[in-house]
Amino acid sequence: MGILNDDAVVIKEPQTPGDNTLITVNCPDKTGLGCDLCRIILLFGLSIAKGDVSTDGKWCYLVFWVVGKPTTRWYLLRERLLEVCPPCTPALSEIFYFWPEFQQPKPPKVFLLKFWCTFDRKGLLHDVTKVLYELELTVKRVKVFTAPDGRVMDLMFVTDTRELLHTTKRQEETKSQLSAMLGENMISFEIELAGPGVTDNPQGSAFLPPAITDDAFGLDLSGTRMNGELTSDCVSVTVDNELSRSHTLVRIVCQDHKGLIYDIMRTLKDYNIQISYGRFSSKAKESFEVDLFIMQVDGKKLLDPEKQKALCTCLKMELVRPLRVEVMSRGPDTELLVANPVELAGRGRPLVFYDITLAITSLSIRIFSVEIARHRIDDREWEVYRVLLDEGDAALVPRSLIKERVVKNLMGW
Repeated sequence: MGILNDDAVVIKEPQTPGDNTLITVNCPDKTGLGCDLCRIILLFGLSIAKGDVSTDGKWCYLVFWVVGKPTTRWYLLRERLLEVCPPCTPALSEIFYFWPEFQQPKPPKVFLLKFWCTFDRKGLLHDVTKVLYELELTVKRVKVFTAPDGRVMDLMFVTDTRELLHTTKRQEETKSQLSAMLGENMISFEIELAGPGVTDNPQGSAFLPPAITDDAFGLDLSGTRMNGELTSDCVSVTVDNELSRSHTLVRIVCQDHKGLIYDIMRTLKDYNIQISYGRFSSKAKESFEVDLFIMQVDGKKLLDPEKQKALCTCLKMELVRPLRVEVMSRGPDTELLVANPVELAGRGRPLVFYDITLAITSLSIRIFSVEIARHRIDDREWEVYRVLLDEGDAALVPRSLIKERVVKNLMGW
């Protein structure tokens, strides 16, 4: 199969406070590698300030300058980046992006965390989510039930990045950290392997309101920003076939946001577009410029005007609204809905639930219940978060403010 080069990922922390951390990746190429790397960087809560990528189709070299945090576990980030790098092979003729097993990784096992607490305080769900994030447990689905006496039961379906949650040691570590955070308020705690009905692409309730399925999925061509969201005139995507004989240049100018490079990379990956060379960086306050020399999967330039238009439109839409947010009535209650597209490989955007709970907590609103499920909308799969807010708390906060705070948190503004 090959040996993983231990020097494939090198992380150089800054010598001067305030400087960016340099991440260098030097390994065999595979389809979607840039997307996978950017997703992990986003998963660790880091933003990419600038980058440089190049590949000859067999070997690639990527450099990212990222904005770090005092709490970043760089050793762990390096391990996760190494895991998605293809191992070195004796002959470079073995090109990994043609190997089906590299395109379809085995889905991780889903576990159910079930615990009772004595009361439902404001910020409880975010505190639990923060502990799970630090443990590298990814939340897939959530059910929160608040009893009339104030007690709360959380059912959380999670996957383990380390793939060790089946072991007693890992389960005890999880219980210990949650118990330390909850203290005497924890009544009981259980971990068990979820049944097949959960692991098989769970679907939510059939009904989704038009605010999510229609209005929120269109491009707003007027103005610059509404309720914290961008509109299409904030993003420019152009195609140039004159600059290179063998590649099409895609140039993007837009406002920076959390996960920007990931959103671009996952879109190109889903379109089966290969990047031969790329450079991206922030040029002015909140502005980001991206230049990518691309090829189609057949190694040819993108010359078809209809395909060019389709790619530009898709990129523009993904950068204007990488996530859809709406706040509306659900009977007498207030419901927050957040939808984000799922990669064709089946992975959703990381840290969405973490950012949602952080935004709601900052507004001093309790979360009554949560549903996270997959939906197919217009032949595309979406991960939809339905958050039912406490009736009393939500009534004191304007819905426009709730939406704006959630959008800003998700976009990193």
